[in-house]
Parts: sequence; structure tokens; C-alpha cells
Amino acid sequence: MNTDPSAEWEQRCAALWDAFDDHDPADFRSMIKELTSELPADHPVAHFEQASAYDATDMGVEAVDLYRMALSGGLGNGRRRQAVIQMASTLRTLGDPTTSADMLLAERSNGSDDLDDAVIAFLALALVDLGREREAAALALGALVRHLPSYTRSLTAYIEAMTESPTVQ
Repeated sequence: MNTDPSAEWEQRCAALWDAFDDHDPADFRSMIKELTSELPADHPVAHFEQASAYDATDMGVEAVDLYRMALSGGLGNGRRRQAVIQMASTLRTLGDPTTSADMLLAERSNGSDDLDDAVIAFLALALVDLGREREAAALALGALVRHLPSYTRSLTAYIEAMTESPTVQ
């Protein structure tokens, strides 16, 4: 679907999310539903925003199908990667770390943007749940090393050594 929400709609949506903590969870979901009803039926942005509202108010089961609809509907406008991250995180917390890890591993090869570290962080959580703590630590440290003002060479060497040596039992 090519119909992107207007800039004014996006501003109202952002303002509502900025005020998230000011609302009761059910009221917040209702307000998101009302806002998204202004979009065409089955609009992927509407599905994404509703999924996010369910997710943010601890209703992950309800969020997953909405994330799927948003993604299959051609979600764009910078929200697609957010939907993948959020859905993968939700699936992990719902007890499916394998699907979560698979989604995030695939997402790592879908280009690079300001959400790269978020993809890695949530992938590391999924790997921990899968008993792959050493790999998770290496990923997290690898993401961190890019932000350090110094010690990058040393830390990079330690990360390489960590991923090459067997796990100590």
C-alpha cells in the first residue's frame, strides 16, 4: 500500500506515544485504535501502531498477528525494521526464542541503519534464551566496541578469541 499517513497524522501519533506513561493501558490502546481508524482499512501502519500498543501494554499475544499483517501489508516508512525487532522480541518473551533469533539473524542481512545495535541487542537476548550465552556476549560486545573512544583494538581481539575458543564448562 502506497498511502503513507500525513505528516500531521505522524505528529499526532508521535505525541500520543510521547504521552504513553500518562495513560491507562486500555485507554492508550483505545486512543491508538481511534487514531489508526483514520487510515484506510488494512493499512500496514495501522496494524503496526496497534501491534505496538498491544505490545507496550503487555498484550504480546494480541500484537503478533498485527505485526504479521503490518509486515505482509508492505510496511515501510521506517517502521518495517521496528516491526521485525518488536515482533521478534515479543516472540522471545512468549517462549519462542528460535523464531526470534531466526528473524533477527535474517534482519542483520537486510541492510544497515540506526537500528543495527537494537537488532543485535534483541538477538543477543534470544541467543541467551537458547543457551548460546557466549555467542550473545560476543555480539553485544561487538556492538559496543564501535562506540568506545579507546580500547577498540584490544576488545576486538578479545571478542575474536572468545568466538574461536571452546566454551569453558
